[in-house]
Amino acid sequence: MASSRGGGSQQVIRSGDMEKMSLDQLKAVKEQADIEVNLLQDSLNNIRTATGRLENASAALHDLSLRPQGKKMLVPLTASLYVPGTLDDADKVLVDIGTGYFVEKTMAEGKDYCERKINLLKSNFDQLIEVASKKKTLADEAGLILQAKLKQSSPSS
Repeated sequence: MASSRGGGSQQVIRSGDMEKMSLDQLKAVKEQADIEVNLLQDSLNNIRTATGRLENASAALHDLSLRPQGKKMLVPLTASLYVPGTLDDADKVLVDIGTGYFVEKTMAEGKDYCERKINLLKSNFDQLIEVASKKKTLADEAGLILQAKLKQSSPSS
């Protein structure tokens, strides 16, 4: 059973190995795989959300770069609270790099930062899809073998 707890993203258990397992071991493998699939789904949803926010930020930077200096505009303080302001210097932006830290960058550097983060998230998303697919296949195989063993062990009517 130690092999089923293995290295998280590695599929250690094979169909042949599962057929040799007891019902309790198969149930544990299936439950663990289902839990991991759900956690991976949550991670995929978080990556989708973060990618969407970065794409919105990139679009906002593009729109901001097109506005003339001295232009009056509404500045968002929160998602639903805006205050009037004036665009002073469109070439300098503050970039949120996480955990409340902001770095001043040029407009081009800010756009580049957003694009690099979007590409990184998309790469991570693709990798997680692959891992989730393998875990889902493992859970499905364990479920099928479990059902077959349960049919065999139940008395014929």
